[in-house]
Amino acid sequence: MASMDWFPLILSLKVAAVATVLALIAGVTLGWVFARTRFPGSSVLESVFMLPLVLPPTVLGYGILVAAGRRSPLGAWLREHLNYTIIFSWHGAVVASAVVALPLVLKSASAAFAGVDRSLEAAASTLRQSPLSVFLRVTLPLAWPGILAGTLLAYARAMGEFGASLMVAGSIPGQTQTLSMAIYDAVQAGQDDRALLLVVVTSVLSIIVLVLSNRFFSLR
Repeated sequence: MASMDWFPLILSLKVAAVATVLALIAGVTLGWVFARTRFPGSSVLESVFMLPLVLPPTVLGYGILVAAGRRSPLGAWLREHLNYTIIFSWHGAVVASAVVALPLVLKSASAAFAGVDRSLEAAASTLRQSPLSVFLRVTLPLAWPGILAGTLLAYARAMGEFGASLMVAGSIPGQTQTLSMAIYDAVQAGQDDRALLLVVVTSVLSIIVLVLSNRFFSLR
C-alpha cells in the first residue's frame, strides 16, 4: 500500500493526542471544581459541559462554526490579524475532537476527585503543606488512575471523531482526512479493500486503548 495511504492514521493519532491534552487540562480543572464546590446552577453548568456526549455531532460542528468560523467575530479577528482560520485545517479537527472528548475526562476526573479520602488531605494540611502542595502530592496521585482511565477513553473518542470534524475541517486528502473520514471516502469510492484495512487498524487501536483504560479503572 502506498505510503500516502497511511496519512489518515498519522493525522488521527496527532489530532487525538493534541485534542486529548486540551481535554485533559480543561477536564481536570472542571472536574475539580464540580467535585469540590457547589454553587447555584453548578449542576446545570456541569450538564452544559456534558452535552457533547448526547448532542448530534453535526450540532457540535455547527456550534464550532458559529463560534470560530470565518463569519464569527473570533474567526474574523483571527483571519484579519493573524491570517489564520481553523476551518478546513487539521486544527479544526483538533477543536472538534477536544469538544467531544471533554465530557469523558470531566466525568472521570470529577468522580476520581470525589472519591479521594478527605482525611488524607486534612492530615497533609496539618504538616504545613500549602493547598497546592496538598493537591499535587496527595489529591492528584490518589485520583490519577481514574483520571488517566477517562483520558484514555477520551483519546479513543477523539481518534474516532467524524461528524463535527467533517463539518469544521472537511475531508481533504493529505491535509485534514483522518481515519474515520478516510473510511467513509473509501466506502463511497468503492475501495472496499482500503476501507477494510483502515477499519481493522482503527479497531485494533481502539481495543488497545480500551484495554489500558479498563486496567486503570480497576486500579481505582
